[in-house]
Amino acid sequence: MKLSCGILPYKIDNGKIKVYLSRFGGPFWKNKKRSWGIIKGEVKEGESCLNGAKREFFEETGKRADGDFTDLGEAKSSNKIIRVFALKGDFDTKINSNLAEVKYKGEIFKFPEIDRVEWFDIDKAKERIVKSQEIFLERLERMVAGE
Repeated sequence: MKLSCGILPYKIDNGKIKVYLSRFGGPFWKNKKRSWGIIKGEVKEGESCLNGAKREFFEETGKRADGDFTDLGEAKSSNKIIRVFALKGDFDTKINSNLAEVKYKGEIFKFPEIDRVEWFDIDKAKERIVKSQEIFLERLERMVAGE
């Protein structure tokens, strides 16, 4: 099973947790409510999970993620293992995403891997994030409550 690693930026705003999520690009996700997720991607051979997560974050946003990371552990999605690192910080929502390529009915389509990012209150994020990643929001809440 493939390993995908990501970074979940968060901040505390007026006592509430806010998380930085990305909306998946392309036509498949265009009209889906749960079309948001943690910025992540597959780790390359010989690359650490955290370094892979940092690389993917940069490729998908154009932003460098540095600081003190907290490992939120792993969870299984339908086709991969996902490991996420929380990072307290504040990023703007202007991004420069790499392009994804998809072959459909013999044609190749290119579109941004993510088409935008937003800060969400954690409760709203739980309604928008893909179901398999919701566990990381719950773990983040427990982590912040223990700080």
